[in-house]
Amino acid sequence: MVNVKARYGWSVKSFTSLLQVVHELLPEENMLPKSYYQAKKILCPMGMEYQKIHAWLNNCILYRHEFEEMSKCPRCGASGYKVKDDEDFNSNENSKKDPPTKVLWYLPIISRFKHLFANGDDAKDLTWHANGRNSDGMVRHLADCSQWKKIDGLYPDFRKEARNLRLGLASDGMNPYGNLSTQHNSWPVLLVIYNLPPWFA
Repeated sequence: MVNVKARYGWSVKSFTSLLQVVHELLPEENMLPKSYYQAKKILCPMGMEYQKIHAWLNNCILYRHEFEEMSKCPRCGASGYKVKDDEDFNSNENSKKDPPTKVLWYLPIISRFKHLFANGDDAKDLTWHANGRNSDGMVRHLADCSQWKKIDGLYPDFRKEARNLRLGLASDGMNPYGNLSTQHNSWPVLLVIYNLPPWFA
């Protein structure tokens, strides 16, 4: 149900209302969550969580590992937080109460790959490029392209295991220069699984 909510862009309020209606239709002691918040609490332990990582204004580094407690960038000296005009830039205590200048939303991929292989139908689709594809010399899938074959030639051990995932990385900016009516901008970075059949595109 959460997948359907994401696919069709339902609001949190409408999804919570739906959960409440379905909960009332089911037997009294059913375990269906009554709100979107409760549904998220169920999904997170299943590996569907996300992490919010603070980033520096000039994209130098992320607030991770040894940089996690810093408030100023060790490279450019810029503050990692949106500092108000009346605040002292050098005050670590004040700046850490302010919102971060940038936030990276990271969806861990390993747990999602494990979920794909845990489902028999999905696992079969992930090996389709090796086991179900019609290899007749025509280019119908990325596996028919010369680049795919070149990688197979360079890494024969990788090619032998059909379950190895081949991924494409794509990125694009929405309002990258802040020249629209809002200063907010987003840079989604997407991983595309090339193993899947073309009708999944």
